[in-house]
Amino acid sequence: MASGPARSRVLLFTSGPWEGGAGADTQLAASIVDCMPEREFLWFTRWPPHGPPGAERGRGVPIVTRDGAPHIPERLQAALAGSVLARRTDLVHAILTIGRSYPLFSRLRRGLLGGGPVIHTVPGVMDIGLLDGARPLGVTVALSEATAGQLRAAGFADVRVIPPVIPLDRWPWRPRASGTPLVLFAGHHDAQGGAHDAIAAAAQAHRSGTRLRLVLAMRGRPGQNVRALEAALRAFAAQQGLPGIDVRGHVPDMPGLLAAADVLLFPPRTLGGKADLPFVVLEALATGRPVILSDLPQFAALGDAGLRAPVGDRLRTGELLTRLLEQPQRWEMLARRGRATVEKRFGPDCFRAQYERLYQEALA
Repeated sequence: MASGPARSRVLLFTSGPWEGGAGADTQLAASIVDCMPEREFLWFTRWPPHGPPGAERGRGVPIVTRDGAPHIPERLQAALAGSVLARRTDLVHAILTIGRSYPLFSRLRRGLLGGGPVIHTVPGVMDIGLLDGARPLGVTVALSEATAGQLRAAGFADVRVIPPVIPLDRWPWRPRASGTPLVLFAGHHDAQGGAHDAIAAAAQAHRSGTRLRLVLAMRGRPGQNVRALEAALRAFAAQQGLPGIDVRGHVPDMPGLLAAADVLLFPPRTLGGKADLPFVVLEALATGRPVILSDLPQFAALGDAGLRAPVGDRLRTGELLTRLLEQPQRWEMLARRGRATVEKRFGPDCFRAQYERLYQEALA
């Protein structure tokens, strides 16, 4: 084992290649690489190559993939490659959502990841019922106290809380755009993911006379019929009397879209495996865009940085949206409060210090 942090080699274990999309696991992994330049990292990269590499430092381990998404073949390759690399590195840092395959993976931990130290950062939990058959891989890191409590109740003995980090230079404060207010929803096509509630809330605001334009940035999951799902969203908007919604797929320029938006509307009923603090929420706050959220326990970490409505309460969500768009001073106050919250709670210094202490503890 390496004797000091300057020589320590760390395997960043994700379920697929970094170039597979802007998932919470790869975003967290990239944040760790950026904040800890003295470490030597190994990470999974896409083969054949597609676009820029997942990280500028360290070494990419190729995984053969058609589109970069973590399908079953990509997950199997990651598990096999990880079982070899884990024995050639000083530390395994797994960044894995607890999904359907996690209970089995956790039981095979020693055979797959060896007997060395493991840190497991949990972006989210798809279903709390999965924790009944799950075991910790090592020291566990949650993004929120809400999920940390669930993990501890399921028998995960050593659980730390380290909130995610937002690179403030990539998400600078932007002045509010002029013209018809743009309301943005960004998420997946999950049944409880909030897209339908966002449409209904925007329709409620529209019926009250508020001018707005709703844009839905929807990322498909493997196996979904995205065209059919987008058509269903447009049909639901028409049924609600909301004209001219814009349904988009993956957005390559999210900073530009957030800069053009006035409000991020994100009212999921469950997070369904999304990060406890979805990156798009923190990115909107950093940009100076107020957010309206459902009152899930994971969002308590934001304090008063955003507005929250009871889960599934479309009427209340629409009322909050109406007031926010029609009261410029309230909008400005929330925009500045959100930016200040990200700078104070989700900046790089605290993130780096907490993970550095954790790495030193594991490597000791």
